[in-house]
Amino acid sequence: MSILGLKKKQPKTFKVKVITMDAEMEFSCEVKWKGKDLFDLVCRTVGLRETWFFGLRYTVKDTYAWLKPDKRVLDQEVPKDSPITFNFLAKFFPEKVEEELVQEITQHLFFLQVKKQILDEEIFCSPEASVLLASYAVQAKYGDYDPNFHKPGFLAHDELLPKMVLMQYQMTADMWEEKITAWYAEHRGIARDEAEMEYLKIAQDLEMYGVSYFAITQNKRDTDLLLGVDAQGLHIYSPNSKLTPNRSFPWSDIRNISYSEKEFTIKPLDKKKDVFKFYSSQLRVNKLILQLCIGNHDLFMRRRKVDSIEVQQMKAQAKEEKARKKMERQILAREKQMREEAERAKEEMERRLFQLQDEARLANEALLRSEETADLLAEKAQIAEEEAKLLSHKAAEAEQERQRLEVTAMKTKEEKRLMEQKMREAEQLAVKLVEQSERRLKEADHLKQDLTEAKDAERRAKQKLLDITKTTYPLIAAYSAPPAPPEAADFAYESASTRLDFKDSDMKRLSMEIERERLEYMEKSKHLQDQLKELKTEIESLKLEEQQQQAGLYSLQSEARGYVQEPVYIPHSNRNSAYMSQMAYFEEV
Repeated sequence: MSILGLKKKQPKTFKVKVITMDAEMEFSCEVKWKGKDLFDLVCRTVGLRETWFFGLRYTVKDTYAWLKPDKRVLDQEVPKDSPITFNFLAKFFPEKVEEELVQEITQHLFFLQVKKQILDEEIFCSPEASVLLASYAVQAKYGDYDPNFHKPGFLAHDELLPKMVLMQYQMTADMWEEKITAWYAEHRGIARDEAEMEYLKIAQDLEMYGVSYFAITQNKRDTDLLLGVDAQGLHIYSPNSKLTPNRSFPWSDIRNISYSEKEFTIKPLDKKKDVFKFYSSQLRVNKLILQLCIGNHDLFMRRRKVDSIEVQQMKAQAKEEKARKKMERQILAREKQMREEAERAKEEMERRLFQLQDEARLANEALLRSEETADLLAEKAQIAEEEAKLLSHKAAEAEQERQRLEVTAMKTKEEKRLMEQKMREAEQLAVKLVEQSERRLKEADHLKQDLTEAKDAERRAKQKLLDITKTTYPLIAAYSAPPAPPEAADFAYESASTRLDFKDSDMKRLSMEIERERLEYMEKSKHLQDQLKELKTEIESLKLEEQQQQAGLYSLQSEARGYVQEPVYIPHSNRNSAYMSQMAYFEEV
């Protein structure tokens, strides 16, 4: 078998990678597919129906281009890589996002693209607006703020602010996070799609929102300018200022836009106004400018017309979907609120349960203590009852003792009275004895004096008699008288002796009588002293007995009342001071 020739077989498919703002997709496309076929496949895959805002963009050398829908993919200037990479991006921007963006997926794609443009500083945003936009981005990502879950540092890995804003102020990441969190906490209750819509509503008021810039030059003077194309018209800027245009051409005032190679011509609707011309150095850029002008103008005119049936259906469905989601969110919010309330109620019940358990435990402990206390009180009550009985018995005994003591006291009083009477009699007797003793002492002194005088007289008389007898009697007998017979002399001598003897016997008798009376007086004094001592001892014993009786009576009365009172001793010295002084006197006597 011979081979006449070999012809290289062409592949029937090619690989495509489409990068959206939040995903990457790969498709196997047929060679004959046009740009519209690939675009429709991507839109179906994403679930997008508002296709007129989007397109597939690819990179060509130092610029970019949009895939044309009516031309085959491989016939365009797409990269020759495999797979071919396209970016699915918004090509045209709405004038009012809240009115024109119907589907939630459309809002989400716009939100991601605008957010990336702001963070990449393709759209200028002030620091204040950047913080506010960042708070809505956080709300869209994390939902409602929960301080228990969203701890400090939870935004550390999120890119939320442009680098220019971060460098403009000397603030730490924690300080920026604190500012963003302060706004974020105020967005509670806002759903993700609502937060993204609020983000877009703020972003659409930024000067560079939705504007595509191209470098151009003005005719004759060859001045460098910037051309801006957006949903409202064409704008001419200075190279150093993309915020405020030098001149604007609204779509409503433009009658025609045309270009020939590098020259662009803008014809105003008012024929009296001058035609504006500008130049672009690259043909590829000129085609891109013309595409954007045609697409934005078509959308501008489309917004001023009645919506098509498809758009009306989409809006109705979106309205129903929003109403349904709103209802679901309300139901979810109610369920969440009910769940939170149930959790709070559960926590409260658990807390209450723990509290009740603690109270029950404390109550059980208190009950046990109460039972122990009750037993102790019962025991104490029994002891108290026994003590009460004992005290009653003691009270009865005390009453009996009191009565006995009263009787004894009465007897003691009577005995005391008798003793006082005896004392008075003894005192009187003592006084009489004193008087008698004093009288006897006086008499004894007189007798002693008389006795002394008598003895002196007797002595003198004896001496005189002796003297007389010795001197006188012999002489007389010798000279004057006859001598007496011996019988007469003896008789005279005997008479004198008798007289002397008589006097001696009287003195002895008197002395014996005085001595006898003295002895009798001493015996009587001794007997009286013994009686006084016995009387004093008896009085002291009566006093001691009376004090003991009073103390016993007080102690019994105190025990009957439940306490013991110390007896008060009342001295009786004052009452018997006179008697004691007299007793001392008699003791001395």
